Amino acid sequence: MTNPILKIFSFIALFIVSSQVVMAQDFMASQAPIDRKVKAVDTLALARIIEREMEENPSYELYEEWDNIFANRAVPIPDTYKIDLRNFCMPTVSRAVTSNFGARWGRAHRGLDIKVYVGDTIRAAFSGKVRVVKNQGARKGYGKYIVIRHPNGLETIYGHLSKQLVVENQNVKAGDVIGLGGNTGRSTGSHLHFETRLCGIALNPALMFDFRNQDVTGDYYVYNKRTYEQESREATRLRGVVGGGGYTVADVRGSNYQEDTTGGMVEDPTPAEPAENKAYHKVKKGETLYSIAKKHGVSVDKLCKLNRLSKKSKIRPGNILRYS
Repeated sequence: MTNPILKIFSFIALFIVSSQVVMAQDFMASQAPIDRKVKAVDTLALARIIEREMEENPSYELYEEWDNIFANRAVPIPDTYKIDLRNFCMPTVSRAVTSNFGARWGRAHRGLDIKVYVGDTIRAAFSGKVRVVKNQGARKGYGKYIVIRHPNGLETIYGHLSKQLVVENQNVKAGDVIGLGGNTGRSTGSHLHFETRLCGIALNPALMFDFRNQDVTGDYYVYNKRTYEQESREATRLRGVVGGGGYTVADVRGSNYQEDTTGGMVEDPTPAEPAENKAYHKVKKGETLYSIAKKHGVSVDKLCKLNRLSKKSKIRPGNILRYS
C-alpha cells in the first residue's frame, strides 16, 4: 500500500513544478513586448551611430581615414562598386571641355579641364563634406584646390581656383557655391580642373558627367575594374573634346549670361576680371537682401544684378552672394 504521506508530498511537488512552468510562460509572454522595445531602441541607436559616422566621415565603409592631407592617397578599391549619381549639380554651367582625361604631353592627366573665366561660380557636384582646402602655390599642381568626399563613395576635386569659399570639415549640399574659377597652379589659362576619384583612384569624369549636355550620364555608374579602361575610352570619345576647342561666352557662362537688346549675346565685358576685385557675402540665418545690401553699403538693385536675382528672390543661410 502506498504511503499517504508520500502521496501528499508527491502532489505538493507536482503542484510547485506546474506553477513554475505557468509562471515562466507568463513571464516570457510579458517579457516579449519589452524585448521588442529593446530591439527597436537598439536599432534606432545603431541607426544614429551610423548616421553620425557618415556625417563625420562620408563613405566610411570605403575609407578608414578622414584626416589626411592628400588628394590622391589610394586605398583598396572594390572590384565593382555602384555609384549613385542622383541629386547632382553640374560644378559649372560651362559646356566647353578643353582637355580630356588620360595621357597628355607625356604625363597622366587625371581629370577633365573645363573652360571657365576667372571669378566664375564653381559649385559642389554632390552633397558631402569638405576634406581638403589647400594652395599648392604658384605654377605648382592644382594651385588653389578643394576636395569633397561624398556619401556615394566619390571624392571630387576642383583645381586652379582663384578663391576658395569653404573650409575643411564643412558640410555642403549639391549646388552650394564652393569657389571661383581661376588660373592658379600649373595652368596655362583660366579653367576648372575637375576630378572624380574612388578610393583615391582617378576615374574618368566623362563616365559620369556630360558637360556638353549639362547632365550626368545616368542615375548610377557601376565601376567595374575589369571593364573600366574600355568604358573610359568610350566615354572620352562620346563626351570629350570636340574639334579645335572654339567656344563662345554663352558656351562658358551659360545661354542666359547676358543678352543685348536685339536678343543676341554680347561679348564678355570682363572675361579675366581678377577675383580680388570681387567681394562675396555668406548669408547667415535671418539675413535678407535688404540687410545684406545695407551692411555692405550697396543698393539692393546692385545686389540683385550681380547675383541675377529679383527683389522677391528667397535666399537661404549658406548662400554666397557677390556684392562688389
